[in-house]
Amino acid sequence: MSAFDIYIFCLCMIVCVALSGTFTFMIGRLYKLTVRLIRLGQEDDAIKTEYEKQTRASCLFRAIERIVSLVVFIVLLVLFLFSAYVSVQKDMCFGERIPTMRVVMSGSMAKKYETNTYLYENDLNDQFDTFDLLFVYCPPAAAELELYDIVVYEVDGVDVIHRIVGIEEPNESHPDERYFLLQGDAVEVPDRFPVHYSQIKAIYRGVKIPFVGIFIYFLQSPAGWICILLV
Repeated sequence: MSAFDIYIFCLCMIVCVALSGTFTFMIGRLYKLTVRLIRLGQEDDAIKTEYEKQTRASCLFRAIERIVSLVVFIVLLVLFLFSAYVSVQKDMCFGERIPTMRVVMSGSMAKKYETNTYLYENDLNDQFDTFDLLFVYCPPAAAELELYDIVVYEVDGVDVIHRIVGIEEPNESHPDERYFLLQGDAVEVPDRFPVHYSQIKAIYRGVKIPFVGIFIYFLQSPAGWICILLV
């Protein structure tokens, strides 16, 4: 488990302990009230009246508690199903008009590095931060990819989302395809190796939802599953 998973797991355990303590306190109160009803039979009328008041309040509390619990469960269930959908569809492609979604897992595009002057010269302000949820589309043909497009490409089984900062047209060393040089906006140097078109899986066109990805990432982790089971 990563440090983030351990942190979330500890947070879930704290919530579990807090809920357990709350329910233990409620059960203890109910037990004391029951013992009082049994032992003090001479105060039946007064106790009955008090019990009825507490019962009505308790019924209202239980109703509110059930409603809140149901709402929380439905919200978590919807988020869990949505996170599962995002995880399943990330390797799919629905065309140039129907997007798929990706969670940003690094801060390499979070800001403009001061020496990357092309960002300022071309007014490129489409950066995104860690845990943003991006809407991406199937990439166009290799010949249609342009300088400064942001694409998703795969290297060693890991998806990277960077900007095209250089295009090497076909030449003697690679006569049949273009090579693409990519770089993160927040990084000082370009990526180590040129990227083949076959590695490019999607293109980003500027639509994102900030920070939603952190819930998706959490619910895909073991700590997220534990949280849903606790609720």
